[in-house]
Amino acid sequence: MNHELLPTALDALAKARASLPQQSRQVIDTKSSNTDPVTAADRALERAIRDTIAEQRPNDTFIGEEYGTTDHAAGTTRWIVDPIDGTVNYSYSIPSYAISIAAEVNGQVEVGLVFDVGHNELFQAVRGQGATCNGIPLQASQETELAKALCGTGFGYSAATRKLQAQILHDVIDEIRDIRRFGAAAIDICWTGAGRVDGYFETGLKVWDYAAASLVATEAGARFATDLPGIGDDGLTVAAGSGLFDALADRIVTLYQGLAR
Repeated sequence: MNHELLPTALDALAKARASLPQQSRQVIDTKSSNTDPVTAADRALERAIRDTIAEQRPNDTFIGEEYGTTDHAAGTTRWIVDPIDGTVNYSYSIPSYAISIAAEVNGQVEVGLVFDVGHNELFQAVRGQGATCNGIPLQASQETELAKALCGTGFGYSAATRKLQAQILHDVIDEIRDIRRFGAAAIDICWTGAGRVDGYFETGLKVWDYAAASLVATEAGARFATDLPGIGDDGLTVAAGSGLFDALADRIVTLYQGLAR
């Protein structure tokens, strides 16, 4: 794969990976709720990624889970960073969490890296050049039947949101093959691109959760949307192989619309 932004993204990822073993899993803060933790490692890794990119590309801007957004001028490159996607898993030493880095140009993600730390797998994509995992090309699932679809999902940090998400799961569980819940959206979406799950759905994701992974999935042949009707202002994200996407998205949207009535 070739792109002028790819070497910078890889350098930033390398710096974060080198830093991670020295970091602490200690929870030092919370965000949206008292079950939404921030560890010392979250902040240290995002700072390492930002500093590495800023050294090479001082005019670029950033949005990240821990340090927010820098001023973004039209036409400039924006980096979208989640230093640890799956912080709860990380804090419990559950090996399902990832470092996610995306480069966006004129509102379109051009380069995406998701490093699954526990499995030592680097998912990589460049727009128009496909997607790989540790250098092996990816291909999304060819499944077309909802009843045979293995689907990933996730849950929010708000108890009220989780209750609604669980109701959707209750209503759809007998219409699909089964559900998997791994606890890191970026990995779930990349695994959709890899065909390890046939589809994925979740409400309330943020751009840093899906920016890099969505490029991996779509470059692998999956379809992806993140602005479907969900819970209030929390849009519904759906990713699936092209033959399954419409059926899965339509069913989950219909269920959420039923909750709203």
